[in-house]
Amino acid sequence: MALIIPKKYTRKLLPETTEVAIKNIKDTFQQKLARALNLRRVTAPLFVLTGTGLNDDLNGVERAVSFTIKAMDDRSAEVVHSLAKWKRAKLGAYDIAPGYGLYTDMNAIRTFEELDNLHSLYVDQWDWEQSINKSDRTLDYLKATVEKIYRAVRETEWMIYENFPHITPTLPEKVEFIHSEQLLQMYPGLSPKEREAEACRRYGAVFVIGIGNPLSDGEPHDGRAPDYDDWITPNSDGYIGLNGDLLLWNRILEIPFELSSMGIRVSEESLLKQLNARHCEERANLRFHQSLLAGEYPYSIGGGIGQSRLCMFLLQKAHIGEVQASIWPEEQIEECHRHGIELM
Repeated sequence: MALIIPKKYTRKLLPETTEVAIKNIKDTFQQKLARALNLRRVTAPLFVLTGTGLNDDLNGVERAVSFTIKAMDDRSAEVVHSLAKWKRAKLGAYDIAPGYGLYTDMNAIRTFEELDNLHSLYVDQWDWEQSINKSDRTLDYLKATVEKIYRAVRETEWMIYENFPHITPTLPEKVEFIHSEQLLQMYPGLSPKEREAEACRRYGAVFVIGIGNPLSDGEPHDGRAPDYDDWITPNSDGYIGLNGDLLLWNRILEIPFELSSMGIRVSEESLLKQLNARHCEERANLRFHQSLLAGEYPYSIGGGIGQSRLCMFLLQKAHIGEVQASIWPEEQIEECHRHGIELM
């Protein structure tokens, strides 16, 4: 995505007030999230050992920042992409009962990102994971969880309005659920991102179900690693997949705005099917995968919610650099400055 400069943009808050608002959002939302999903906060790693299978492989092609550890005979470690698998292992280690879970502050460095209004080298999100029963591995449970998260987002939006009345709420009362195959049928001549834009423009808030499995045109809506979200299991609406993305319509940039990726996690059966579908069966020999296949980890649902993205959306900012300190190309800094967009 190229840098977008809104035609008419006026920042709603000065930098000093923005810092106060950011803290308000982060304090408020994580409390509401924890209460809604029965989560307790835990401490998370910035890096994990290479070769354990714990790091999130995202789409399977992104390369993690890595380094060697002198005190461990130059063993290799890598900065986390996210904590999708680490959290599930932690649920098992803490023996957290179904219906309860954990959340943490996840910080990552993604050097492969294209830097624009939404994408930064620095990633900060609330990573959360909840233990569930096997019988909860359903589309209904996924939808109910999404609705709880969306309610927490809307309540935080109203908190901002109460504190800064000139920042008026924009989110609709309800989130619309649409399967990625339905989007393809609705907009067959458009790319996946264009389909998302049409749906978000129409509904304001959309949860796109089924990310990773090939659709009727032979292509997946978007990529997913094979070993955390379950994107291969049939669900109750007649389609495939128990995961998805929460997308909001960004009125400032006039684009779909991904706030969260989440899903029911793989079972022993779906893990093997997905590894086979992606031709990476050898991962079954990694420590994490062996433990999962041995039944040592609980069934779970989980995801990540962008912290800077939530702040950017709720404060109606045009660039994520207005709510996050990172590194940007000089020409992007200058272009933003010329249009009243001041990056931290």
